[in-house]
Amino acid sequence: MIKNVLFDMGSVLVVFDPKEFLRRMGPDDPADRTLLMQELFHSWEWIALDRGALTEAQFIDIVKARTPERLHEAVERLVLHWDDDLLQVEGMEPLVRELSEAGYQLYLLTNAGPRHHEYWPRFSVARYFPADHIYRSCDYLTLKPEREFYEGALARFALDRKECVFIDDSTPNAEAAVRLGLDSIVFQGDAEHLRGKLAEKGVVLPTK
Repeated sequence: MIKNVLFDMGSVLVVFDPKEFLRRMGPDDPADRTLLMQELFHSWEWIALDRGALTEAQFIDIVKARTPERLHEAVERLVLHWDDDLLQVEGMEPLVRELSEAGYQLYLLTNAGPRHHEYWPRFSVARYFPADHIYRSCDYLTLKPEREFYEGALARFALDRKECVFIDDSTPNAEAAVRLGLDSIVFQGDAEHLRGKLAEKGVVLPTK
């Protein structure tokens, strides 16, 4: 029986769309946007940031060192202010609220850098995830889809994997969880579709 629902954050609960961030906060020149996408969001250092191997300040300095000076202000905005609009995935906060009210324990399992401690509490959906129910990659120096991430989270919260369902927009992350015996759902961007998938797993919510 499912008692615990484990959520990814980016593109599941909150909007994380680098193309949109570049459109909103990046340079006007399409070539410059492409360069920042490659050197910032698609860099191995972005992964190292989530792993906790770099601070945001270190990451910004690294990206600045390999991009033209005219883009340095945009680099800082994109790293430090992508979350300013507090955009959440449509329909997900009501679903999370219903899960909480129905008695399910909610946990956040996220690949995120050190600033997560700062920005996450400002999202209204964060109220449903107690501070001691959050497993951040940067705090434990491991990332999804690594085995150590999932095993570490289950151990940290003393969870029985047979009583859990894990939700992530990344197919590799969900598949890695399944290989460890953790039932998973790949989020398709639709809260109502997710509601149906949860029902298939035996998660009972009030009839709308």
